[in-house]
Amino acid sequence: MTRTLRNALLGAAFGLALAAGPAGAATIKVGVVAPFSGPFGVAGKTFREAIEVYQAQHGKTVGNDTVEFVYKDLDQANPAQSKALSQELIVKEKVSFLAGYFFTPDALAVAPLIDEANIPCVIFNAATSAITEKSPRYVRTSFTLWQNTVPLAEYMAKQGIKKAVSAVSDYGPGLDGEAAFKTTFEKHGGTVVDSIRMPLKSTDFAPFMQRIKDSGAEAVYAFLPAGPTTLAFAKAFNDTGLKAAGIKFFGPGDLTQEPDLPALGDAALGVTTTFNYSRAHDSAMNKAFVAKHKEMFGSTDTVTFSSVGAYDGVHVIYQMIKNGGGGKIDGAKAVESVKGMSWESPRGPLTIDPDSRHVTQTIYLRTVEKVDGKLENVEKEAFPKQPDYGYKVAK
Repeated sequence: MTRTLRNALLGAAFGLALAAGPAGAATIKVGVVAPFSGPFGVAGKTFREAIEVYQAQHGKTVGNDTVEFVYKDLDQANPAQSKALSQELIVKEKVSFLAGYFFTPDALAVAPLIDEANIPCVIFNAATSAITEKSPRYVRTSFTLWQNTVPLAEYMAKQGIKKAVSAVSDYGPGLDGEAAFKTTFEKHGGTVVDSIRMPLKSTDFAPFMQRIKDSGAEAVYAFLPAGPTTLAFAKAFNDTGLKAAGIKFFGPGDLTQEPDLPALGDAALGVTTTFNYSRAHDSAMNKAFVAKHKEMFGSTDTVTFSSVGAYDGVHVIYQMIKNGGGGKIDGAKAVESVKGMSWESPRGPLTIDPDSRHVTQTIYLRTVEKVDGKLENVEKEAFPKQPDYGYKVAK
C-alpha cells in the first residue's frame, strides 16, 4: 500500500474519532458494498430492505449515536472495483464500518484496507471459509459452503445414495463446496464419480447435464451463486430429462432461493437443500420479521437467505457501537467485543465463534413444496450448532 493511501486511510480513521460532538452524539456511517443493479441486483435489494426492516424495528440510534447506511453499487464480481468503492467509503464518506459483499473475491479485496484503517467489516453473504483468515477485522453473519454441505452430504449417505456427481461454479465457494461434499460423502461410504467445475458466468448447462447423465450417478450435489446462474442450472436439470430419469437433486439453498421460486415453477418441486434460512421458518421472530417486511414493501417475495445475513449483520454492528460506548470505533476492539456473542435471529439461535468470527447456527434440511399454492422451502429436519467446518482446513 502506498504511503499516500495509508495516510489517507489513517486520516479517515482519525476523522472518525473526532466525529462525536461535545455531548458524545455522533453520526456513525456504515458503508455497504453490494450489487444493486445488473443480474445480481436482487442481492443488494435484499440487503437494503433487511437493513430498513431492522432499523424500523430497533430504531436508527444506538445510545446518542445515529446510524446511517451509505450504499455503493458493485453490479458483479469485480475485486478491483470492490476495493476502490470501499476505499472511497473510508476516505470520502468516513465510514466507521464496511458491510455487505455478495461475492467472495470482492470481500477478500478489502482485507488490506480494513487493517490499515482499523475498521470492522461485517460480511452479509460471501461464503468462502478462508475469508475470515485474511483479516482479524472480518465478522461474517451469513454461512459457509462447508457449514451447509457437511450435514447435507451426511444426509445423502444415510439415504443410501452410493454414487454422486458434484457440479460447482469454479471459484472460492464452489471449490469449498466440492471439497466439503467429497470429503464428507466418501467418509460415509459414498463415491463421487465426477467432479464438474463450471465457469462462474456459465449460461449453457447442457454439456454439464450430459456429463451427469453419462456418469451413472444416482444424485447430483450442485452449487452456483444465487441468481440467474442457479435459475438456469435448475431449469436445465429439469429440461434435459435428468429429473425424469430419477436422478436426485441436492445442494445448498442458493439453488432454490425464494425470489427464484416463481420462475423455477414446478421444476423446483422436490429439490432438497440444506441452508441456514427459509422464509417459511416457523418461529415467532421470523413471522414478525416477514410481517414487517410485507408491511414496509408490500410483499415478501424478496425475503431470502441474504435478507437475514444483512439483518443479523446490522444487529452485530449495533452491538459493536454499543460496546464502544460512543462515536469513536476502534475496529480491532469492536470485533473483539462481539466474539462469543449469542442472540436469537429470524433464522434461529446464532453465536459468533471467537476463533473464526463466523456464526455457529442451525442448518435446516428443506424440500421445495407448494404451501397454499405458493412454492416454499419447507423445513424437514434441523441440524443445530453447526460450525464452519472449513475454517483453517487445508485445501
